[in-house]
Amino acid sequence: MSNRIASLLGIKYPIIAGGMVWCSGWKLASAVSNAGGLGLIGSGSMSPEVLKEHIQKCKRATNNPFGVNVPLIHHNSVQIMDVIMEEKIPVVFTSAGSPMIWTKKLHEKGIKVIHVIANTKFAVKCEEAGVDAIVAEGFEAGGHNGKEETTTMVLIPQICKATGLPLIAAGGIATGKGMLAAFALGAEGIQMGTRFALSKESSASKEFKEICINLKDGDTMLSLKKITPTRLIKNEFYKKIEEAENRGVNKDGLLEILGSGRSKRGIFDGDIKEGELEIGQISSFINEIQSSKEIIDGIIVEYNDRLNTLKTI
Repeated sequence: MSNRIASLLGIKYPIIAGGMVWCSGWKLASAVSNAGGLGLIGSGSMSPEVLKEHIQKCKRATNNPFGVNVPLIHHNSVQIMDVIMEEKIPVVFTSAGSPMIWTKKLHEKGIKVIHVIANTKFAVKCEEAGVDAIVAEGFEAGGHNGKEETTTMVLIPQICKATGLPLIAAGGIATGKGMLAAFALGAEGIQMGTRFALSKESSASKEFKEICINLKDGDTMLSLKKITPTRLIKNEFYKKIEEAENRGVNKDGLLEILGSGRSKRGIFDGDIKEGELEIGQISSFINEIQSSKEIIDGIIVEYNDRLNTLKTI
């Protein structure tokens, strides 16, 4: 499958795994890359030392390209970038900050930069910063989300109109049909977080995966809007946040309820009652845990089958 995203990243299929905290370690990244996509190591839950270890293990596990996702608000972002440049990672996905901060310096080291955005304003800023491509993420996505709450299918054509940069669609995509729909609107790649978070190679806990594959539509909700909009499963912790928000509790009060390490507690440690369980809306469509290769192979088959069907209509 040849297009600008596949060519830019040197991959067989323009399918990218989300760089998710507590899910995206070297095992998932290497599995996705070995299956023809682009695996990402999620540095948001890692110290620089742990990231270096995951990078080196990933290099031993795959000969194909892989990248690192870096939330720019990470308190160790400078040290994280130092490790990335030292290890000569081919591509970095940046998010939660200005693309101006690191793009030039990474380019000087021969590293491609792709920035995650949720509105046209930042799409234009990405073009001004000189990034190589952008990820347009709709609010169906799990984890942290754009404040605009724009859906993926609305966002993609808006971003394509605002910039000519190669576009990767994210948020609510987990199938070949979803990939085809995104491509029809102008995307040239897809990024999937939820689908790969629930893969065999994901480092998320068994308990987290199990609750996710049994979710129904409406079982996730965008929450914590006074801090950072985050899509959560409606568990006991979510209900506490919802009740506090309904009472008008301010940001500091919500931060006190949130505490520290809440997402690790939920996703990695498997506390499905009091943990912060971040997952996308599309989780209600996923009912089995497959390997990354099975996921990618199935998506490509479905994409081609549906494309051929549409050609006959």
